Amino acid sequence: MALSPPGRLVDVAGTRYHVVEAGSGRPAVILEAALGGSAVGWSLVQPEAARLTRVCSYDRAGFGWSDPGPMPRTAGRIAAELRELLRTARIEPPFILVGHSFGGLVIRVFARRHPGDVAGLLFVDSAHPEDWTAPALKEQLKIERGLRMCRVGRYAAYAGLLRAVGAVPGVGIAGLVRVAVRLMNRGRIPKEDAGVLAPVWKLPPEARRQLGRIWSRPVFFEALASQLDSMRTSAAEALEASREGFGDVPLITISQTDPGEYRLRQEAALAALSTRGRHRIASNSGHWVPIEEPQIVIDAIRELLR
Repeated sequence: MALSPPGRLVDVAGTRYHVVEAGSGRPAVILEAALGGSAVGWSLVQPEAARLTRVCSYDRAGFGWSDPGPMPRTAGRIAAELRELLRTARIEPPFILVGHSFGGLVIRVFARRHPGDVAGLLFVDSAHPEDWTAPALKEQLKIERGLRMCRVGRYAAYAGLLRAVGAVPGVGIAGLVRVAVRLMNRGRIPKEDAGVLAPVWKLPPEARRQLGRIWSRPVFFEALASQLDSMRTSAAEALEASREGFGDVPLITISQTDPGEYRLRQEAALAALSTRGRHRIASNSGHWVPIEEPQIVIDAIRELLR
């Protein structure tokens, strides 16, 4: 049986976006997901944060239950679409913007373009634009590996394989993704890909079912591939948006456990973009902090609200 969207569909100039809302109060918290993430990725953060104020997550165009959007899928385009979505959905500013990973690039652009709409910024193990404007070999290989995964996923979705395997008890969508990654890497899962896939098993059962539905749509892989292919542009947009800083807007940045000296310097520079910037380090989490250590995100939202 087909899953119904857990939130509501909002029509913005002919494109429907899926928005999940909980709680009440102001300022509203807007959750911007990671590169391949959607509202599902906030399943462990949103319910608890909604005890504090109104909290909204959503699916970017092409993701989840949202319609496909225009290409390329850059951070600047996504920020513009988010602004129109919030206006149409009557979610009033000011906002506390929360960006995980790639979502950190999006909220930088949003905050620069619409400073009067922003009451606070929370970066959760955010991507740093200086790493991606001219990617080094390590980062370029990540993009190429991601594009290969998107090609495999897209073909499997068109062939109906993802939907079929997702229905097999004990296997599920995530199991097929593991198989695909093994095939592309000659029988083994590299440490980098394992880190991306591992948090899937930590989501609640209902969230995993939603993720299975998302990963069975070819348009998801097409949108994700465009985000990857446009990473240099997105990074340049975010870097330009950050040049003058964010004044005295309350800002918190959270990094994963044991980030290393290079990332610590980046996080310190990100916190310094505001005169009220602070840095927190997760105690027991990899990159997927909203899933592996959601409490530190909830606590940071509480701190920004105060």
